[in-house]
Amino acid sequence: MGEGDRKWDKYLRTLSHGTRDSNLAADPSLLHSVKKLHELCKEDKSEDMVARVYPHINKLFQRSVASLSQSSPPNSYGLLLLAILQFFLDFGETALHDADPSLRTFFRSCLSREFADPVVAEATLEFLNLNKKKLSTSFPTLLPQFFPLLLKLIAWNGERLEKSFLKVFPGLISTGSFLPLFPSLVDLPILVFALEKVERSSGTLIGSSIASIQKSTAPEMLLALMDEAYTGSTIGDGGADSESEDSSAIDVADPLFLELLKDENDGLAERHWTSPAMAAALQAAINTRQSDRLKQALKMTPRILDLYFSIALRDVNNSLICALIPLLMSRNDTMFPDKLFSYEVRKRFLEFMLAAFQRSPDFIALLKKPVVDRLGEAYDNSAKAELALHLCWAIGEHGGGGASHKDAARELFESLELLLYESLSSSRSGLRDSSPGSTGGNFRKTSQSRLLCFVVTAIAKLATYHRELLPRARVSLGKVARSRISDARVWKRARDYLGLMNEPGICLSVLGPSRPSQGQMQSPGTVNWSDAGTKMIAHIPFYILGEQEGPPFHDFSFADVFPRRQ
Repeated sequence: MGEGDRKWDKYLRTLSHGTRDSNLAADPSLLHSVKKLHELCKEDKSEDMVARVYPHINKLFQRSVASLSQSSPPNSYGLLLLAILQFFLDFGETALHDADPSLRTFFRSCLSREFADPVVAEATLEFLNLNKKKLSTSFPTLLPQFFPLLLKLIAWNGERLEKSFLKVFPGLISTGSFLPLFPSLVDLPILVFALEKVERSSGTLIGSSIASIQKSTAPEMLLALMDEAYTGSTIGDGGADSESEDSSAIDVADPLFLELLKDENDGLAERHWTSPAMAAALQAAINTRQSDRLKQALKMTPRILDLYFSIALRDVNNSLICALIPLLMSRNDTMFPDKLFSYEVRKRFLEFMLAAFQRSPDFIALLKKPVVDRLGEAYDNSAKAELALHLCWAIGEHGGGGASHKDAARELFESLELLLYESLSSSRSGLRDSSPGSTGGNFRKTSQSRLLCFVVTAIAKLATYHRELLPRARVSLGKVARSRISDARVWKRARDYLGLMNEPGICLSVLGPSRPSQGQMQSPGTVNWSDAGTKMIAHIPFYILGEQEGPPFHDFSFADVFPRRQ
């Protein structure tokens, strides 16, 4: 017997003994033997050798999985199972082994218990990165199915594993996971908060599956119901000596809590931010010092969203992006209450929304209802006001969805009109009475003036695109131009747009869309000479074109400004 055969026999005997050992995870020689046999199979390149090794490794895998829930205290099987899975992936075709059930068993039975183990978490991401191509082609639904579990892994282990996670992240996105993934990413800090709640109430996260909380809380809930029936106390009542640290946090039996801590993607579920459980959790988060783990999640989330949105614009179809935008709008002002985090996340929301509208302007018409609803909420709070600003810009820039969406454009125009008149009324009644030295009053006045400028511009641009709206636009802008209660920048802008509307040759060039549509609209910066080649334009606000304040010092004709096309 040669040296090579003796090595084979030695490692195979180790595996054989290991499968009979009741505490096999404690034996480091098993992991060493699996790796050595894997290397020898690669070196030998013999199907006979793979066939000889496979039964032992497969038996060890089954024995390890069966021992996961039986060991007390819990032992770590993660590294051993990952080594076996690597063997299955590399030699599955030779051994006629379908690795899909084994991979799913690992996620459900092992990683759900050991994601908080830093060694297992790092090894799992290394395994997924090493086999990224094979997983995406042979098992494309695996990572999208278990993305909630992988989010728990990165939420708990933090920035140390961020680079490895970002390399794996594109594999989490599929048709079935794209929409459910969005709220889960936004709520990553809430997930950290929930995991820390479990650790405080139940001890270490390593070795017990959080997914079983729902089952384990059933007896406690039954006892609580019985207590309520016999004593009149309500479920969740605490005495004077009850614990105070976590009394305002999420209850482990709450449906929202279980939704946050699930392991598998089961579709898009509404997250009730107005529920008592969420309100209590957010209040507890505000009132307590942020942990290092939570601080890391607040920093990581915007960076993960950057990757999510870039993949969406590059690879995801229009139907899913169109469905994502209303979710984005609804989450714009409902997120973890940290100022810097909220600013960074909202900034990415708005940038993605404008990029999506730029790619597909007809989204504005298709999403007319949620767009109109958000315009109506412009004065609810600063987050909603900023969203309304960007929607106003998009409506005007893209003509309410384009030339083929005239009905939608008219309805959007009516919403802009309503917002404009409400703003003017508010200017007359409320802001006029603000004390000159009032910081809050000045801020509200500046915010309202900014919104009014966007609304005025959107009305002018929308009417330029859909010329049947011009008469109504002149009436609206005329009311603003005659108003001296509003900020001077607002009525000056309205007056300038009225002047532009009197010169159709240049109006379309300045206020028209950024790109031609179906050959009907001219390109930006060009002039329709047949409409305005000989007209004098002294009253046109040239500072709009030259970025200089004030009227021109003498009359110009278009020929003096734009060279004629040959």
